[in-house]
Amino acid sequence: MSDKIDYIEFPSTNRVLSSAFFQAAFGWGIVSYGPDYDALSHAGIDSGIDQAAEKVAATMAIVRTDDLDAAERRVRSAGGVITRPQFDFPGGRRFHFREPGGNEMAVYISKE
Repeated sequence: MSDKIDYIEFPSTNRVLSSAFFQAAFGWGIVSYGPDYDALSHAGIDSGIDQAAEKVAATMAIVRTDDLDAAERRVRSAGGVITRPQFDFPGGRRFHFREPGGNEMAVYISKE
């Protein structure tokens, strides 16, 4: 499945407190990926909590694609502005962009 939203990222000033909240309030599982990132499991859609210094300011939808370079060309051609160039992360490679209405999003390709 390509070019579908399949991940939501929540920025947090305190990953531990945010993760504990989601676990207590909704019973979601937590998988820690270091001091700045936790993944949430059993939340209905894959998601994570990001407290890294370079995190985005608002909750961000993330689109999965089969061809990252082609997706970036389409985003630019449609008027999107790249806010963070392609970079590697533990699950694959991605870039961030802002669509013309102001929402920051990301597109990624999985290592799988």
